[in-house]
Amino acid sequence: MGDFAAFTRAALAFPAVFFSFALLVVAAYWLLVLLGGAGVDILDGGEGVDGGSAGSAGLPVTVTLSLGVLIAWAVSLAGAALTESLPLRAAALVLALLAAWAGTRVAVRLARRLLPPERVASREDFVGRVCVVRTGRVSSDFGQAEVRADDGSTAVVQVRTEEAGLTAGSSALIFDYDADGEFFRVAPFDAALDPYGPAV
Repeated sequence: MGDFAAFTRAALAFPAVFFSFALLVVAAYWLLVLLGGAGVDILDGGEGVDGGSAGSAGLPVTVTLSLGVLIAWAVSLAGAALTESLPLRAAALVLALLAAWAGTRVAVRLARRLLPPERVASREDFVGRVCVVRTGRVSSDFGQAEVRADDGSTAVVQVRTEEAGLTAGSSALIFDYDADGEFFRVAPFDAALDPYGPAV
């Protein structure tokens, strides 16, 4: 019991008290994440901490902040527990902030080295794939087809062609994407030649 009382006194003493309450907020946040009430990337929209391109690897801001708070709390708690001197405790506060900064920088660098870059799928990824027509016909102004993505999921997309003969169940090769019209240009294709396999 005495150890817990000493721990509580140290956690509520200067400088640890600043980070003790922040640590409670962090713990509550991660509890919400575990329960499904919040997302890991709530502060950064899913981007890495470097705010770079969508393809860059990194840690979400929430993970970085949580790690920084934890490191700062641990160092400041040690300072509060080991000394009663106000100048030394003030030095422990500075040391805690420096340790948190250095620790999070190291974690981010490790994440960039060890975690594969996140790649955001785009519509252009479907160009070169074979799709299966799902409407009765495909023309220059009408048509839909189903195409399989790399992860195995399928999507129904708008397709257009200048050629005749594409009807429901026909295979077609996607050879271009029209960003203005938001549709894919397709041409008849033999499904047996599809390197990605059938779309269904």
